[in-house]
Amino acid sequence: MSANVMLATASQLGEGLHWEAAQQRLWMVDIHGCRIMRWELGSPTWCEWKTPQRVGWVLSTGQADLQLAGLQGGMAWVRCPAGATEVEVLGWLARPFPEGSPLRLNDAKTDARGRVWAGSLNNDDESRPDGRLFRLDENGRCDEVDGPYGVANGPAISPCQTLMLHTDSAARTIFAFDMDVATGTLSNKRIWLRFSESDGYPDGMTFDAQGSVWVAHWGGACVSRFSAEGQLTHRVSLPTDHVTNVCFAGPNLDRLFVTTARQGLSAEQLSRQPAAGHLFEVDAAGSSGLAPTPVARPKAA
Repeated sequence: MSANVMLATASQLGEGLHWEAAQQRLWMVDIHGCRIMRWELGSPTWCEWKTPQRVGWVLSTGQADLQLAGLQGGMAWVRCPAGATEVEVLGWLARPFPEGSPLRLNDAKTDARGRVWAGSLNNDDESRPDGRLFRLDENGRCDEVDGPYGVANGPAISPCQTLMLHTDSAARTIFAFDMDVATGTLSNKRIWLRFSESDGYPDGMTFDAQGSVWVAHWGGACVSRFSAEGQLTHRVSLPTDHVTNVCFAGPNLDRLFVTTARQGLSAEQLSRQPAAGHLFEVDAAGSSGLAPTPVARPKAA
């Protein structure tokens, strides 16, 4: 099964893949490079904008010139103007961390109601159990709903919206929750899958339309597809160790894109892994994805 470089982004920490179905464009971020990137599939180049802080993710709102970004300080409405080199921060929607905090947002997804589910971590010391899972409701209220985590990562919501997976990468563990999408509540937390040391660490993930889960392996140089019961069904190797996020995209949602990172690799490792930090497309083994729901915008936004 193949993996091919699509864009030579050379990201320090590529992450935050998001397919904006209405505009047919793929968004991604470089967390420590403080960049938001956008790619029109098929184009040989991409657009990028600098952010004033580290950025964990960017999500669409249903309005072409308005996005919600997970910045170091919280969740902010942003605009990425054509021809500009920097994002415009239009206003903060939620700021769950105190000023100057080492905490930051790390990965996020929307549910079918447009709520945002986002994890966090301590950027200065990932060994500390400071990570939490937050829920941003349709009315703009942001609540802490689970924790602690070392490195909260990869929310993924099943096609039927009754199951959420969320990861503590530091503990090599993916947890499952029962989800009530009508009320936005989680219950019955349990271990869904543990990674072995040879697997690396579970990072970003996504459900496919068939109900299986694709997971990126940080330190494992691959992405894997697991059944709903956590059984390995497919694995695709990549030519770089730190694989960070996965996302289905394209008109038929049948193309699987993967971000990677240069962070954490020595000069000698980078010399052997020249594609580290680039955007890849991998063989999706006949799977297709689910179009994400745009972020629900409070009336005041």
